[in-house]
Amino acid sequence: MSSKKVQNRGLGRGLSALMADVNEASPSREESSAAQPDMMVPVEKVHPNPNQPRRHFDADSLADLSRSIGEKGIIQPLIVRRNPNREGEFEIVAGERRWRAAQMAKLHEIPVILRDFNDTEVLEVAIIENIQRADLNPVEEATGYSQLMTKFGHTQEKLADVLGKSRSHIANAVRLLNLPDEVLTYLRDGRLSSGHARALITAEDPAALARQVIQKSLSVRETEKLAKSGETEGKSQKKSGTSSSHAGSKDADTKALEDDLSANLTMAVTIDHRPGQEHGQMTIRYTSLEQLDRLIGMLSI
Repeated sequence: MSSKKVQNRGLGRGLSALMADVNEASPSREESSAAQPDMMVPVEKVHPNPNQPRRHFDADSLADLSRSIGEKGIIQPLIVRRNPNREGEFEIVAGERRWRAAQMAKLHEIPVILRDFNDTEVLEVAIIENIQRADLNPVEEATGYSQLMTKFGHTQEKLADVLGKSRSHIANAVRLLNLPDEVLTYLRDGRLSSGHARALITAEDPAALARQVIQKSLSVRETEKLAKSGETEGKSQKKSGTSSSHAGSKDADTKALEDDLSANLTMAVTIDHRPGQEHGQMTIRYTSLEQLDRLIGMLSI
């Protein structure tokens, strides 16, 4: 791929092309369809991307891959580019896990596919590769989608088309990032499922309700009911009953609009509009000053 082609390709075509490169060097493909490497290079001449968004590599999984590589070698080559800071050396674009496992297996050379990517494309490919990981937790997945949209301008529709996901899947995933850090930690650790987390987005106090869900091992359906009623431990039934009647009156169109706005803004949006009335109120909840600055910028355009 020439640098001229890299610079001139359009946004949608670029995402598809980058996705094809990631798939070409994906270790999950069958051995018979393995991509042919451009060259074999000494393992010490290859270095990880310092801006790689993935920081954690499971030790057990890495050991298993190392044993497999020791027996069969690296079936799928790594994608690399020439290292901009070290002449004659290379920087990993996709495949750092294989590079780490190859070192553990004491390989002297590794197969690579050389690409002429700029810094922006390197980050984009790294994010795409991470999204395709089987062991991705819901927060990592949502963060990847959000980065592709906010940093590179891709739409939910384009991501859904190229990544083979439904638009609603991507929208629901990104909405999870509206939750407080405490709840996101529970989600990362597996103490809450994605279904539980989605139910908490509209809750008045998501963190308090999350603790209650974990403590009582509540189902997703039970969590949804509590989130709609506004009832958490320490609140009176009277107060929660009032909230419940109000939440229950929200029609499907209003709820769908809330979901779309929340996904597009990557912030929690609540619309308070009672049927038959012309007035109401919309609330946008931000969880950081960075989100507030971004919202102010959008409203100031």
